[in-house]
Amino acid sequence: MGATKTEHFSAKQNQLAVILKAIAHPARIAIIEHLLKVQACICVDIVNELPLAQPTVSQHLRELKNAGIIKGNIEGTAICYCLDEKVMAQLNQYFSKINIQLEKQKNACC
Repeated sequence: MGATKTEHFSAKQNQLAVILKAIAHPARIAIIEHLLKVQACICVDIVNELPLAQPTVSQHLRELKNAGIIKGNIEGTAICYCLDEKVMAQLNQYFSKINIQLEKQKNACC
């Protein structure tokens, strides 16, 4: 398979691609939605919420954390997860820009 040539894109574009790639799984979307609903929770709470095994949920949490979408704090023997507000604001800003441009171009496209 060919190289992705990410060096040809800006740091911001590459960072956004990492975030969006991490979100691009239904289980991860479900995790984000659950964290939005409860604000913060422990892995076992997420396992109880999703129809997935604990190791699978942990793998999805790891991907979200590696992308910076969630943060985790150790509480006793468990890790409490929450969304990273900065990353969510970055996504909001990106999609808001798209929506503003689409509004401006409403009848300009096919």
